[in-house]
Amino acid sequence: QVQLVESGGGLVQAGGSLRLSCAVSGRTRSAYFMGWFRRAPGKEREFVAQISWNSGITSYTDSLMGRFIISRDNAKNTVSLQMNSLKPEDTAVYYCAARVPGTTNYEFWGQGTQVTVSS
Repeated sequence: QVQLVESGGGLVQAGGSLRLSCAVSGRTRSAYFMGWFRRAPGKEREFVAQISWNSGITSYTDSLMGRFIISRDNAKNTVSLQMNSLKPEDTAVYYCAARVPGTTNYEFWGQGTQVTVSS
């Protein structure tokens, strides 16, 4: 089992920045891919970014590349999402998730953290 706890959400004005963190605990975390997803009001959950904890290789949804940056801190057992130049359409609940290499489904999820961007 892997436990994920997100933090860092809040209210920010358009153009501002926020940094989300995901605390990871439980089974060997170095084998996992860590991802960030979001669900905006009235919309389906969408993929934001992912990082291989082992290699550090990242991938992003095309529309967010350049504004959002995913990273991991081995010493702190955390995965972060730096969000810059925020827009009102970035308003959503952001979720941290983990999956085992070789699989496509994210098996473990955090409870989510709310990000609200005001215009």
